[in-house]
Amino acid sequence: KDIQYIRSYCYNKLELIRFDSNVGKFVGYTELGVKNAERWNKDTSFIASEMAQREAYCMNNIGIDYQVA
Repeated sequence: KDIQYIRSYCYNKLELIRFDSNVGKFVGYTELGVKNAERWNKDTSFIASEMAQREAYCMNNIGIDYQVA
């Protein structure tokens, strides 16, 4: 529950879109980001693949990170 996967799309130091595994959808922060987030949120397979990244990336590496700390 404490592990969170975040994927941000930035351009020119401005965050356009963010996917947060706790929210479970894309959130847009600019006009373009909002339009793309709406389109990407309609694609359930894309959302499912992003949610799977938490298990594949975060949970797989958490043991390594805690060993180093």
